[in-house]
Amino acid sequence: MKCIGAIDIGGTKIAAGGIRADGSIAHRLECSTRPENGFDDAMRRVREMLDAVAANCGPLDGIGVACPGPLDPFTGILGEVGTLSGWRGGNLAEALQSRFAVQVAVENDADAAALAEVKWGAAKGSGSFLYLTISTGIGGGVILQGSLHRGVANAHPEIGHQIIDSSGPLCYCSARGCWESLASGSAMRAWVGEQQPGLDLTAEAICQRARQGDELALRAVRREAHYLGIGLANLITLFAPEAIALGGGVMKSSDLFLEEAVRSVRSLCTQVPADQTRITLSSLGSDAGLMGAAQAWLCRNPE
Repeated sequence: MKCIGAIDIGGTKIAAGGIRADGSIAHRLECSTRPENGFDDAMRRVREMLDAVAANCGPLDGIGVACPGPLDPFTGILGEVGTLSGWRGGNLAEALQSRFAVQVAVENDADAAALAEVKWGAAKGSGSFLYLTISTGIGGGVILQGSLHRGVANAHPEIGHQIIDSSGPLCYCSARGCWESLASGSAMRAWVGEQQPGLDLTAEAICQRARQGDELALRAVRREAHYLGIGLANLITLFAPEAIALGGGVMKSSDLFLEEAVRSVRSLCTQVPADQTRITLSSLGSDAGLMGAAQAWLCRNPE
């Protein structure tokens, strides 16, 4: 059975693995990203991990890479990625192709995760599907008529930067009140800090306090439910998808706010059959990026 070398690059860590064609993970390891050390240093460590994968799984049939954008998925060249400062212009495909002499497929990480969910996960077989990651930021991938949707010039749609409230917080994207600035983990942290100056809590810590009955934390999760619901309602109205899968760190506490967000969706989406859109949690968890990297390669190299 084929073994695809898979790389999932994040701002904090880089995971590597050997993925079989059935989606099983044959071998897995990771290292710190250390983006401040530069692109070349990271690629050296990626090559070392892929060597270890090949030693455990046998020769690699190909390599898939999932990485935050902006990036060109067909050349592998990175743009200015906020979490990978200084890597602009780095060529992911070239850095690995020259060492392993196999085809390298590069994909935006959220798009890659969407491909994996449709192939092996909660949305298996869905023709129209959205994968959303609610974490430090908000991103997503769009599957339409069974294929990954790409925008003009192969651009990745930035779902997290739809404007929800034009009088809301200023985002680094230059818009006020975009979804990411209102419903991400960073947004929860910022809002709590504004309500109680000097209090600096992660989204995870806020949710823990909400479980203990802390009033400010409970207000924060109610606010999360409100804005999560509006963003989901917008996307369902626009795309009328068969399914939506939600992943990312914030969704580990989904029991606090997802039910209310879904109720909001059902009341706001009156022009499409929203009750027929399945809203579920991602079933691939932290492996979605690795499995997505492999599926990106498999999609470009069908048997």
